[in-house]
Amino acid sequence: IDEIEALSSIYGEDWCVVDEDEKIYCIKINDCLDQPKWTLCLQVILPPGYPTAEPPIYQLNAPWLQGQDYMELANSLEEIYVQNLGESILYLWVEKIREVLIEKAQSSDPEPDIKKTSEEVDEDDGDDFFLDYQPIQEDPVKMLNYITSESQEVDEELPSIHHGNPITDRRSTFQAHLAPVVTPRQVKRVLEKLYENKKIASATHNIYAYRIYCEDKQTFLQDCEDDGETAAGGRLLHLMQILDVHNVLVVVSRWYGGILLGPDRFKHINNCARNVLVE
Repeated sequence: IDEIEALSSIYGEDWCVVDEDEKIYCIKINDCLDQPKWTLCLQVILPPGYPTAEPPIYQLNAPWLQGQDYMELANSLEEIYVQNLGESILYLWVEKIREVLIEKAQSSDPEPDIKKTSEEVDEDDGDDFFLDYQPIQEDPVKMLNYITSESQEVDEELPSIHHGNPITDRRSTFQAHLAPVVTPRQVKRVLEKLYENKKIASATHNIYAYRIYCEDKQTFLQDCEDDGETAAGGRLLHLMQILDVHNVLVVVSRWYGGILLGPDRFKHINNCARNVLVE
């Protein structure tokens, strides 16, 4: 508790409580305070045995963070944990990540090409912009085409889709949709079916995540999509991992009402998803 209070005061608005009961937190980390080029979101779950017996469960979210970069950073964090066994390490982790971001900013690495789509950066656009705002976005269904190539064309049955109860806060509405899925093609079919609904298709964001358990390989096939709400897909997938659900797709639609919700929007996305999974 002392560590959480200290971090909350150190990082201010960059520290976000995703779920107090489950001890899930998110820290937004930049390379500098003035005009950050590189940003990363560290999401952590503090298990009951932390810090004496268990490390934090963590996820690193950034559109540019892939492959070698991800592995190197993950190794650095695990090294810090091993060197400080039994101690509180979140501050060390955050500052290590910041150090890496500063190095990237000072090196010749080109800046990440991140489209201005997240609500967080729309603050200066004014309410008028959103009254007739029609999001121009790539259809997330296309993202699945590479998995479901033509050679796999089989007429799989469309799974039943369940719609959860909407949550409304300050003119923004959130609603979760759920379908049981066992193949990527079923994921694609459900998404296509949802986008046939004009209301869902017109949502500012349609965030989704799925987890499919492959019995033969005893591994999970899982993926997520932010659809312009930075890091929301990763948080949704993380929630599904914590709840240990599988063979399911969860989509959360968010209709933006012109008033910024800040970190509360992540709470609503997760609550919608949790409720529909429980139902």
